[in-house]
Amino acid sequence: MSVLDAATSVLFVHAHPDDETLSTGALIVELAARGVTVSLLTATRGERGEIVPGSGAALAGAGPLSLVRVAELDGAARALGVTERCWLGEPPARAPESRPRSYLDSGMRWIRPGLAGPAADVDPRAFAAAPLGEVVADLRALLRALRPDLVVSYGPDGGYGHPDHVRAHEAGRTACREVGLPFAEIVPEPRPDAEWFRLDAHLAAVTAALRHHASQLTVDGTDVVHAGGRREVICTSVGLRLG
Repeated sequence: MSVLDAATSVLFVHAHPDDETLSTGALIVELAARGVTVSLLTATRGERGEIVPGSGAALAGAGPLSLVRVAELDGAARALGVTERCWLGEPPARAPESRPRSYLDSGMRWIRPGLAGPAADVDPRAFAAAPLGEVVADLRALLRALRPDLVVSYGPDGGYGHPDHVRAHEAGRTACREVGLPFAEIVPEPRPDAEWFRLDAHLAAVTAALRHHASQLTVDGTDVVHAGGRREVICTSVGLRLG
């Protein structure tokens, strides 16, 4: 029996604009095609993302990067078939009686290829610096409002160590346990304790969504080239492990 068989509503919890497409884009398209209600919670507006040279965001007059990335996420979410989008810290993803707030991109540094760590200059308002209890309370409020059948987010290492991804995992798993909802971790490679989904048929849809994130990446055939030059194959397969 698949973890998705009984799902009529799925919430994806991601850290920054573009994460939803890079790691779970094909899965979102698949769920939307099945008629599943797909909701997307994004924790930050990706203010510290590295900008692709020559992109619109790199040109004078493009405005703050946060606004550029919000617009990019709007386009990508539509391309994927997302039903509803929320920002962490804003209703309905804000604890009752708490004033709305924005969680800032925490930034990161590369420790070695494929492994990120905390930036040296994390803002006190950053997502990774926020009290875990506050983040969990915001997520708990959203879960109670949406009542999804399944919540999907990163594994314990956040995929590659980014502190915002790790915090999304910690808060997502904790909030789901408190509310009594199943939590599925994203698994990047096949493993015995995870269900693996090959979704190559959705390559065109994922590619179209990726093109909306032009400040952060470039699509080159079936590859994604990140702002820093890192190249990877567009992801159309993903695993889920109930955590």
